[in-house]
Amino acid sequence: MWVPKYRFRILQGQVKQLVEEDIKMLCEWKKSEVLELNVQSDHVHLVVSIPPKVSVSEFMGTMKGKLAIKLFKSYLDLKRKPYWGNHFWARGCFVSTVGIDEETIRKYVKYQEEQEKKNEIQQQRFDF
Repeated sequence: MWVPKYRFRILQGQVKQLVEEDIKMLCEWKKSEVLELNVQSDHVHLVVSIPPKVSVSEFMGTMKGKLAIKLFKSYLDLKRKPYWGNHFWARGCFVSTVGIDEETIRKYVKYQEEQEKKNEIQQQRFDF
């Protein structure tokens, strides 16, 4: 899981579509298999099987670096904003290796967006 800088809600519309397509393309290039992918407006969840010879940090560096370059080239307005400073993604990411609980994690990634929408609707009912 990783987020855009300042957790801006920018991964929507065409930006979201580009990120989804490029993650799949980069995974194929790295001979990795996308098991689950969920791009939300302010973060990306990815369950992926990577070959043993590819380190997790190398994989994530490639993902975040290549995606940032493509986003800045495709959407020039992003580069003009002073807060980006040539860095689209926030530093770091959350990574966990999966073994026994793989199915649980895959379900979480797949259905998290639906659950967040339900939570937002419920929260709006109580906010008067």
